[in-house]
Amino acid sequence: MSNPVEGVMMWAFGSEYASLSYAIWTLLKILVIVVPITLCVAFLTLWERKVIGWMQVRIGPNRVGFGWLQPFADVLKLLFKEIVVPTGASKTLFYIAPLLSIGPALAAWAVVPFDATLVLANVNAGLLYILALTSVGVYGVILAGWASNSKYAFIGCLRSAAQIVSYEIAMGFALVGVLMAANSLNLGDIVNAQQGGLHQWYFIPLFPLFIVYFISGVAETNRHPFDVAEGESEIVAGFHVEYSGVTFAIFFLAEYANMILIAVLTSVLFLGGWLSPFPITNELSIFGTKFFGDGFFWLAAKVFVVLFFFLWIRASFPRYRYDQIMRLGWKIFIPVTLAFIVFLAIIMQTPWGVAFH
Repeated sequence: MSNPVEGVMMWAFGSEYASLSYAIWTLLKILVIVVPITLCVAFLTLWERKVIGWMQVRIGPNRVGFGWLQPFADVLKLLFKEIVVPTGASKTLFYIAPLLSIGPALAAWAVVPFDATLVLANVNAGLLYILALTSVGVYGVILAGWASNSKYAFIGCLRSAAQIVSYEIAMGFALVGVLMAANSLNLGDIVNAQQGGLHQWYFIPLFPLFIVYFISGVAETNRHPFDVAEGESEIVAGFHVEYSGVTFAIFFLAEYANMILIAVLTSVLFLGGWLSPFPITNELSIFGTKFFGDGFFWLAAKVFVVLFFFLWIRASFPRYRYDQIMRLGWKIFIPVTLAFIVFLAIIMQTPWGVAFH
């Protein structure tokens, strides 16, 4: 994408300030990504309450602006609440912890392709960048529990950190299978390798890895039924029990931003990203516009479906015991992914390997 800011800077301030144009242009592109994500998080909370209310034969939010303004009412409430720092807490780390949670959740979007040309940074090691950044979020959880000087928060952070690390391993192995099939770490190349229609998408040949990745994503984001770190009947609100106001809102934002990120990555890695499930729709034109051709519309539709499964799971399943969660991660998911990767490596050396490319 060309840099229109450079010409404006030279015209307004002269050539000596033109060097700032790159930084300003990058900042504008970041805002174009971060602001919609923040709005999506706000309305995802509303959609969650509406969907679960519908499944449980309730109405859900319907008062503030007929329910549509409820997310903004929640934000205003949190903005004006006092931030209470516990006595004996490490204040510096107490404030850094929420930033360590939200930072990676937003920075990971830098390499996510929204269509064939729309991406902030089209780096070749995009998959490696995603893995590295999403692993940093666990430090925010650990610091939040430790810096709060609270036994409840500390127990919650230990449980949550162990859970996140356990399922990150399974997610990483699942991504290795995608890397082997696409032969690239670039997210755009991975999507392009799935061209040809629904039957070419990786969720079919890599179905076990697809299931492991999605369920591990639910567990890594501490979503129900894996939300033992926030088991209200056991440890109140887990690692962020001592947080209030804006600091609590940042943790809340990080959780839902990670949900959307997992949904987007699932769509990009296994569901063809921005590609149409039926190539014939690329030729379908309505009033001269190809509404259903390859593009952002299909990526958004796939993310919508994946997020719906997040909400459906929350409304349907009881919370697991902690030992069940650990057993699922270490004794089932990791061995399954390892075995499938070995199988994939062997089968790709045979004539049947073409099914995975």
